[in-house]
Amino acid sequence: MVTTIHGTPVVPGLAHGPVLVAAADVSAGAVAAYGDGGHADAAAALAAYDEAVAQVADGFRAKAAASSGATAEVLTASAGLATDRGLRGAVRKNLNAGQPLLPALEAAVDQFVTIFAGMGGLMAERVTDLRDIHTRVLARLVGEPEPGVPVPTSPSVLVAADLAPADTAGLDPSFVVAIVTERGGPTSHTAIIARQLGIPCVVGAAGAIAALDGHTALVDGRTGAIEVDPDEDQAGKRVKEDLAERAVLATWSGPGQTADGRPVKLLANVADAASASAATSEPVSGIGLFRTELCFLDRDTEPDVDEQAAIYTSVLEPFASEGKHVVVRTLDAGSDKPIAFATHPDEENPALGVRGLRLSFADPGLLHRQLDAIAIAAERSGTECWVMAPMVATVAEARGFGEAARERGLKPGVMVEVPSAALLAHKILEEVDFLSIGTNDLTQYTMAADRMATDLAHLTDPWQPAVLQLVAIAAEAGRQAGKPVGVCGEAAADPLLACVLVGLGITSLSMAAAAVRPVGARVADVTLGRCEEMAEAALAAVDPATAREAALAVLR
Repeated sequence: MVTTIHGTPVVPGLAHGPVLVAAADVSAGAVAAYGDGGHADAAAALAAYDEAVAQVADGFRAKAAASSGATAEVLTASAGLATDRGLRGAVRKNLNAGQPLLPALEAAVDQFVTIFAGMGGLMAERVTDLRDIHTRVLARLVGEPEPGVPVPTSPSVLVAADLAPADTAGLDPSFVVAIVTERGGPTSHTAIIARQLGIPCVVGAAGAIAALDGHTALVDGRTGAIEVDPDEDQAGKRVKEDLAERAVLATWSGPGQTADGRPVKLLANVADAASASAATSEPVSGIGLFRTELCFLDRDTEPDVDEQAAIYTSVLEPFASEGKHVVVRTLDAGSDKPIAFATHPDEENPALGVRGLRLSFADPGLLHRQLDAIAIAAERSGTECWVMAPMVATVAEARGFGEAARERGLKPGVMVEVPSAALLAHKILEEVDFLSIGTNDLTQYTMAADRMATDLAHLTDPWQPAVLQLVAIAAEAGRQAGKPVGVCGEAAADPLLACVLVGLGITSLSMAAAAVRPVGARVADVTLGRCEEMAEAALAAVDPATAREAALAVLR
């Protein structure tokens, strides 16, 4: 009998190979040799901290510059976290209290880890990033190279307690054939970057290191099953078949539609001009999510209308073609994406606080100036531009946003991330022209589960029947109103789930550009009727695992 452990599948694909465990750290000897650092006073120690932090942040930025899409976004956010003024202030306070630099750093990091973990939600997701920053700054201080994942010499399955963004972003898919982590959920940074790299990935696999270290593993990124020491011949045969199937999917070139011709718009999620330009090489109908806030994570002051318009124009211009459009999301600042000029500091629970559209309640000008800039960019580029607001919870909020967008000649929509927006979708669609479902937040808020709590990974799975029910409600409201309802969360990048979403009535799917071909090919191979059967089977399931199995059984 082959031993099998299970986790949450996040990137489909089969892979087999020897296990490589990531457990790199700063050597105890180097830390002991550093001692108190020999700094003359607290100011000198703080200067050493600043220098080390700058080196770490520069490393993140360099990796971000060499990346694109979601990977670049995550690395840029990590650079911002490394230079966070609150963290520096805690280190300075500890130094002034007489602590040596290394204990002062550790205490400051522990302080923020406790705060982030207590906040839950998106902020808890930053704990892994913060721990990674601590390790990298520590290495810089004691004169060692920043630690990272061991470099495999042959195709291997990488297994870790968790992976920091910088480690995941640097992986070579030709050598790291699969990723398994003990912690994390479907929307963790590891999952997001692995999806962009196309590496089969399973997260939240408790006990994976102890079970897999020293063994070979067959990882199924579609079901979450990890077989320990499987039969070599059988594993090789299954992987070969899966690779052949994926190779066929990768050749798909459009158009986006089911096997019987029902149109399904396939769109790209982007963060800047570089990722927008890169997306044009994929068979997409436009951009389904331009995350504007990611352009301003490192800004202390709000860019004026002209500067914003120039940034937005550079993203819109590559899609100034007939039949294509760009959906611009207004600032989704707050929670895990603090922006100095917009967000509220010291919120007790930022994930449930003043974020997204709610920032405009106290500062309407913030939204109006951004809409002015988007309207200018749309006119300059000649691109069909839609605009949507995040974190809308009421009909009145949708009405106010719709009026502000239409005054500027923009097509208004809202994101469905809060369960109330899904339940009121039919009323909200009386005020706006489209809906876009953000499955990451919708899942978290529906299931009341921290996305980074490993023990709750089964709850933060977008295959949860309760989440699918809310998607179905919103899609049906769109059908009745004759208005489009899309999905722009990570769920859209799962080819199997994409078929279910189409069966529920979703009209467009927006995802990382690298996922478009596999999703398009899968949808193109299934009739609308079969998609509807898959959706019915998934809705009737009692949990995510049986929902996947039921949908797959219908597909087969």
